[in-house]
Amino acid sequence: MNAEPRNLAPAPTADASAASPESRGLDFYRSDPSLAAMLEIYLPAPERAHMEPHFARLGRLVGGRLDDLAREADKAPPRLEPRTRQGEDRQSIVKAPAYLAMERIAFGELALAALSHRPALGWPRPLSAASKYALTYLFAQSEFGLLCPVNMTDSLTRTIRRFADPALLDRYLPGLTAEHPDGQLQGAMFMTERFAGSDVGATETRAVRCGDHWLLTGDKWFCSNADADLALVLARPEGAPAGTAGLGLFLMPRLLPTGEPNRYRIVRLKDKLGTRAMASGEIRLEGAAAWLVGELNQGFRQMTEMVNQSRLSNGVRSAGMMRRAVHEALTVALGRRAFGRRLIDLPLVRRQLIKMVLPAEEALSVAFLTADCLERADAGDAEAQALRRILTPLIKLRACRDARKVAGDAMEMRGGNGYIEEWIEPRLLRETHLGSIWEGTSNIIALDVVRAARKADAHRALARRLEPMLADGPEEIAGPLRERLAAGLALVERAGDGDGGERLARQAATGLYHATAAALFLAEAQRLGDPTRRDLARLVLAHKLSARDPLAAPAAAEEAAVDRVIDALAAARVLAA
Repeated sequence: MNAEPRNLAPAPTADASAASPESRGLDFYRSDPSLAAMLEIYLPAPERAHMEPHFARLGRLVGGRLDDLAREADKAPPRLEPRTRQGEDRQSIVKAPAYLAMERIAFGELALAALSHRPALGWPRPLSAASKYALTYLFAQSEFGLLCPVNMTDSLTRTIRRFADPALLDRYLPGLTAEHPDGQLQGAMFMTERFAGSDVGATETRAVRCGDHWLLTGDKWFCSNADADLALVLARPEGAPAGTAGLGLFLMPRLLPTGEPNRYRIVRLKDKLGTRAMASGEIRLEGAAAWLVGELNQGFRQMTEMVNQSRLSNGVRSAGMMRRAVHEALTVALGRRAFGRRLIDLPLVRRQLIKMVLPAEEALSVAFLTADCLERADAGDAEAQALRRILTPLIKLRACRDARKVAGDAMEMRGGNGYIEEWIEPRLLRETHLGSIWEGTSNIIALDVVRAARKADAHRALARRLEPMLADGPEEIAGPLRERLAAGLALVERAGDGDGGERLARQAATGLYHATAAALFLAEAQRLGDPTRRDLARLVLAHKLSARDPLAAPAAAEEAAVDRVIDALAAARVLAA
């Protein structure tokens, strides 16, 4: 890496002379050329032109008011009130004013939970997946936790639209997609139990038919958005077999159609490491009324629709948090001096930066491809259905795991101040750890990649999608990458051969993810005429897919690519108007 002083402007900051440079005032949308690249590729031009002011406004909020609200909400966790002041047995959760203000932005001003299901933000029809996930990615750079209720509301709506009885839709869809905050309903997913986490088939909650509805009894152990208006719940009907085949899916309202509270109780709220402002709790179902969604013996399969949506959302949010970590690290590196030199000019700082930038860029590209496949799969595209089946666990596995390290490196880059809760780095570090726990831990997700290959041949569908991308790349990168992709495919198959191969699942899934990202970078370079994307492909090949001598110096071409990538990101930074 070039150790000479770089011809780069100081970091945009409200106070360039501050001892610890701040990102406050940065335009997080216009300072992100990689997001602009994804929107050019995946968002139709008319919709992009319409959404531009909405993206720009959110990019400014991230560098200002949204940051302030997220920080204040994190300091004031929700409180469970078991009764009203009149002694009525009506539970409520008291949330911080800052959290409620963020709800109004996410659910109201941005319509994030509804924009896939109705016209929103002035667009005459539901917005595309690219628009939704671009907004999610930006919002996550200030606040991760609130996006859980947002995503669960969106995913619950999608699930019941696909499987629920029309009468149930007529009752609840208007509230789930309402424009005015007073009429909006929020959703949740109550699935986890004390002895049924990853092993969903061990679910003990029981369902008993009662006329046109069912009564649910049991304990749910980790219920995020605990006071949601509606929750999708897995339960086992009387006489149903053990395992996931015996589970039904039920829609459980907080208030009955009569207006009376449903028969379940929030036992307590969780004292969590991160996402502290968003209420997660333990819930006891005491004969709670719920309505069957879809076929009685297909509950688990139907619930996976919601789970997979949440997995993609977690991947996108982790990509957003990585991007915020990169912004913070660049702010410090450009704005702080040590030993008479700017940090950005120090070779080891640049080495640390590229180790943050690479996973952030990989996650963004793979996330937008996955979102595109989701949208095309919903339209009936068979190839996209296979691609979505394998890309969703790939992005969930790697983006969520990588975010933890990237956030830690950002903390270290700021030094001692990065360990102080007045700065965003501690909250980023706390919240990135949840992404790889929600909706399946890393081992479960890696096994799902292998399962997608074994049952749906999805890895071969992915290879067919990637091969044309390699054809147009420079042979010095495309040739070795083609060989690495073949090796990754073979390892995925070996991991699924049933003869002790599953110990290879994480290694195989990780290799396939990196090969996918590198191929995407080559295709993006070709389509956008952006050689920096080609540099990223070269670096993924060198850092993630090739055997390296730990005592050998990096190649000159690799070092030059590092400099070009970092300099391009630094030069793109823009202050909010």
